[in-house]
Amino acid sequence: MTMLGLDIGGTKIEAALLTSEGTVMARERVAMLHVYDDVLTAIVDLVDRVERAAGVTSASVGVGTPGSLSPATGRMRNAFSTPFNDKSLDIDLARVLDRPVRLANDANCFALAEARAGAAKDASVVFGAILGTGIGGGIVINGEPLIGHNGIGSEWGHNLLPGEKTTEYDPPVCTCGRAGDIEAWCSGPGLSRDHFRRTGSDLDPAMIAAFADAGDFEAKETLDLHAQRLGRALAGVVNLLDPDVIVLGGGLSNMAHLYDELPEAIRPHVFSDTFTTPIRKNALGDSAGVIGAAWLCPLDG
Repeated sequence: MTMLGLDIGGTKIEAALLTSEGTVMARERVAMLHVYDDVLTAIVDLVDRVERAAGVTSASVGVGTPGSLSPATGRMRNAFSTPFNDKSLDIDLARVLDRPVRLANDANCFALAEARAGAAKDASVVFGAILGTGIGGGIVINGEPLIGHNGIGSEWGHNLLPGEKTTEYDPPVCTCGRAGDIEAWCSGPGLSRDHFRRTGSDLDPAMIAAFADAGDFEAKETLDLHAQRLGRALAGVVNLLDPDVIVLGGGLSNMAHLYDELPEAIRPHVFSDTFTTPIRKNALGDSAGVIGAAWLCPLDG
């Protein structure tokens, strides 16, 4: 059996054809477009090229997307920076590709890939935390993604940051419109915004990390504050889900200090006399989204 994954992001559309064992047979990506019908056409062409390259036809299709389908309307919601909001993306893709498709949030696809073949392979309960331009999450239990009754399982980034401190009384506003949620504080832009507010220096996260490594006290303090906030946020996940493994993805997952600092930042806020949950960097990198998407359909047999 062959499985085709589509990873649709804000800047690119990627397709990968996998064997049932997870071996990549063919893979290609194109730039994201901004008109809905043009995106559908591009996906049809991309799927055709990947299938022809591998010499197969009519592979099962799983799709990872920003946002999610609303159980109430069957249409996409919260798909920021894409033309998908209020569109019946699963129905339209099934029509233009002439086969069934299964669709899930891209963070769920990331967590699924890491649970099946990555940093959390064979763990029963996995939480995948995406730390990038936004804050996303995915939960996988016994090899299956947890979507949830309202289709928002693991959207932890839009909870308010717990344990408000005096320095957080003027919280930033998230793209979702909420003030002081986890994404507003702990995403890459949130990290840069906090550094600017505290120091007046406008730096991206990689530059802040480089300055901290070079001994800059203010940059180091910014990273420490960010790790403490992220620890408070993840402690809420641990208290609710108590996963076997937490896997970090997204651009901020490349910051090595997080793996040293997060366990101690989480521990005081966990309702337990012990905290030993491993926090691991993703093993599949940029491949996780498209690989996880490919595995969506076979989960149903």
